Amino acid sequence: MIVALLNQKGGVGKTTLALHLAGAWAAKGLRVTLIDADPQGSALDWSERRGHEGLPRLFGVIGLARDTLHREVPELARSADRIVIDGPPRVAGLMRSALLAADMVLIPVQPSPFDGWASAEMLALLGEARVYRPDLAARFVLNRCAARTVIARETAEGLADHDPPLLATSIGQRVVFAQAAQTGRLASEVDGDSTAAREVAALAEEIDRLGIGRITP
Repeated sequence: MIVALLNQKGGVGKTTLALHLAGAWAAKGLRVTLIDADPQGSALDWSERRGHEGLPRLFGVIGLARDTLHREVPELARSADRIVIDGPPRVAGLMRSALLAADMVLIPVQPSPFDGWASAEMLALLGEARVYRPDLAARFVLNRCAARTVIARETAEGLADHDPPLLATSIGQRVVFAQAAQTGRLASEVDGDSTAAREVAALAEEIDRLGIGRITP
């Protein structure tokens, strides 16, 4: 399965989600490759920090910030059970290529009406891609969400009957994510019993249950 995390709006936590989903699947024994398609290279930076800390490699991280992704990813997928693409903000050519490469698009949004408006551009690109890939699946995922706030509830309710639909699992605004990023770790490595680690595991499981693309148990 090839999962692309995309949103035209920056700062919605795409890289954090991409790294943690890759880690959750790798922890299950799957062969995972993360493609850093963001010119900022944040996932590559995380991988470099991990190496400097002498930590074992959990999954491969490849920099591929170019608009030929859709032609190059299928070859990489031959030797992986999961491909996770950390996409760029505001780079239409790269984003179109990632859309054409993916089996499923995850659109992270924060609990804010402004994120909903910004997603309109993303949905327009998704519509374009579905002309060529009518089977392309897509889901919103609520990220950096403060639990039990009015705005979080209103955002979830606003997306409840949306197309694409909202995943049931949301990811909270957790300090452990920032702590992990500083040393090339994942939340589950900092604290395996943390709420953040449980939320990420639940999100990976929910995506798997959808049965999209090539699923290897």
